[in-house]
Amino acid sequence: MSSLLQPFSVLEGPCESRDVRLRCPHQQPPSPRLPQTRQLAAAAVGGRKIIHPGKAILAGGIAGGIEICITFPTEYVKTQLQLDERANPPRYRGIGDCVKLTVQDHGLRGLYRGLSSLLYGSIPKSAVRFGTFEILANPMRDATGRLDNTRSLLCGLGAGIAEAIVVVCPMETLKVKLIHDQCSLRPRYRGFFHGVSEIIREQGVRGTYQGLTATVLKQGSNQAIRFYVMNALRNWYKGDDPRREMHPIVTAMFGATAGAASVFGNTPLDVVKTRMQGLDAHRYKHTLDCAFQILKQEGPQAFYKGTVPRLGRVCLDVAIVFVIYEEVVKILNNVWKTQ
Repeated sequence: MSSLLQPFSVLEGPCESRDVRLRCPHQQPPSPRLPQTRQLAAAAVGGRKIIHPGKAILAGGIAGGIEICITFPTEYVKTQLQLDERANPPRYRGIGDCVKLTVQDHGLRGLYRGLSSLLYGSIPKSAVRFGTFEILANPMRDATGRLDNTRSLLCGLGAGIAEAIVVVCPMETLKVKLIHDQCSLRPRYRGFFHGVSEIIREQGVRGTYQGLTATVLKQGSNQAIRFYVMNALRNWYKGDDPRREMHPIVTAMFGATAGAASVFGNTPLDVVKTRMQGLDAHRYKHTLDCAFQILKQEGPQAFYKGTVPRLGRVCLDVAIVFVIYEEVVKILNNVWKTQ
């Protein structure tokens, strides 16, 4: 009797019973683990979605137009200080003196001289910037929608170069000429359209592309630094949770930090670009000659003229643009359904 029960007692052992279950032909094999890419894709549900380039262009244009109307007086003061050469001698003793003399001579409206050229350009500039960035960045994102820092640097560089060639160089040239013209005893230009027509009549379309090399260097480095810092801070904030929302205040703080980094990183290029686009640009043979003459005649500190007003303007600029951009994209996602 015990010999008959022996096989059953063996099968009831823990190890043997486990083996029987595995060998049973009716037992379903364990399901294989999902490939890593599918796991990442599953994790991406509800995470940061890829932004459609059309939405990026529209949101960028809206953000750029609103931002420039808020921050232009700081851009005006920065440009005046950069054009104010020591050898002339300088007209302004500092930021406050520049504001005071401008208001005294031209009223409060004087601080907005040249706004039209920047406003007409800021909308397409931001549109090209964000549109190009998303076009370059979308194929580089991982399955969770995350863009690594090195790739964000390259995408920002591409966005800066595109906006420099398409929009920024002619826009900045016109802005600088209009502001510089106001400094003369007998201003020649009666407004934006009159100034544009006169510049093109005298110098051709090429006259609106002065300082192209300096502008490409400046804008390329500008956006490379800004998008790199912004993306690095965003990745740090979100951590392992791509679905974590960023409050507008957090976005503004990160944007201001990115703007400050770009100011300290490329103000020398901005000074050279401004001189190459001024009414006295004919004094310089090319971009390197302009930089050499500034260094020789005014010293290395001249490359950081206008840093303080530019710092205030750019930090506010980048903070506002990123906040408005992110919020407009959220609205567009609700009313404009894309894949």
